[in-house]
Amino acid sequence: MRKYTTIQGDTWDGIAFRVYEGKGGEKLTTILIEANPTHINTVIFPAGIPLVIPEVYYPASKSLPPWVR
Repeated sequence: MRKYTTIQGDTWDGIAFRVYEGKGGEKLTTILIEANPTHINTVIFPAGIPLVIPEVYYPASKSLPPWVR
């Protein structure tokens, strides 16, 4: 599991956008918040807060042809 250390002014959606680039970005904010329940009420982070960054896996689509999967 990856870790992320906040910088002054970080927000949940900004962190999600940065760490999940190409995987859904800020749409995965909820997953990030749920993995860090002790900071659930934080809106704007100070510097130096360690956060857990859970991995996100997508199942292979069964509607795609075999050569695309």
